[in-house]
Amino acid sequence: MTEPSPGLTSGAVARSLGVAPTTLRSWDRRYGIGPAAHESGRHRRWSPADIAVLQEMCRLTASGVPPAEAARTARAGAVPAVPAAPVTAGTAPAREARPALGDVRRELRGLGRAAVRLDSGAMAELLESAIARHGLVTAWEEVLAPALHAVGRRWETSEDRYVEVEHLLSWHVSTALRRVGSAGRTGTPGAGTPPVLLACVPHEQHTLPLEALAAGLAELGVPALMFGAAVPPEALDQAVRRTGPAAVALWAQARSTADHPLARHVADTSWGVRGARSRTTVLLAGPGWAGRTPGPGMLRPAGLREALSLLRGLHVRARTGDRDTVQSPATSRTGHRDTV
Repeated sequence: MTEPSPGLTSGAVARSLGVAPTTLRSWDRRYGIGPAAHESGRHRRWSPADIAVLQEMCRLTASGVPPAEAARTARAGAVPAVPAAPVTAGTAPAREARPALGDVRRELRGLGRAAVRLDSGAMAELLESAIARHGLVTAWEEVLAPALHAVGRRWETSEDRYVEVEHLLSWHVSTALRRVGSAGRTGTPGAGTPPVLLACVPHEQHTLPLEALAAGLAELGVPALMFGAAVPPEALDQAVRRTGPAAVALWAQARSTADHPLARHVADTSWGVRGARSRTTVLLAGPGWAGRTPGPGMLRPAGLREALSLLRGLHVRARTGDRDTVQSPATSRTGHRDTV
């Protein structure tokens, strides 16, 4: 006879349902929403029946029911059925086979649920945990960006509902990314150190992918200047001429905002004394640039990971005085992921 499943830990349940661990403890202490069985001196484990009650508690509070009333209803009416596969202990073999994939899927669902509930505390904890557990690149590509896309799709298909959800989630993602950047080894270029310039093309307001790129560069110790959304062409031109950057990353979310003449102008801009003029490399970042082969002096990375690798190499070359264009398979791509 097989032994009963030990259940899930509070951390695993919290990540899956998008509830902060502190919220679980508070609900248990105040309303009795917690594991039914608990052995002294051992970690708390949630059975399928416990999770069913907690899922109902989450559903009710997300719909606006006060916590105390939601707890009474959840305890009285939740059926101790086996939850969906992603949160049951019975799915342990699948998680063991692909633990990283299982983790990010649970965290993605949890972050989305926390966003719909407008649970700021849970969002902050889940974002910090995802970045700490998986690293910035994996967390961005597998948790943060997909959560933003999912909320955006929900808003587009629900007659303008959930706008507040998208705004709150975006703010928390931006905060988490800036926290990573502030912990990086460097943020401001020193004398003689060419920076990387990060800018959205004119009329482009989506800055979060560039913020992820800025955070990754900070982790690598590559100095960067972030100019943000909808940078006017004249301002970008002056920034390039004043800083002599190692590279310029231009973000375009849609083809309607991708400014190919501007990218060509930046790639052709030169500075320095006659006979020793320098130019920069332009990274065409974002799905808006898809459909055209990058021209001379331009690269189109396939995602955040490749963008960071290219920019790190360009920074090293610029610092050592070798500004030859870095060649990459990206120069011949016609399509790529839209994570950066």
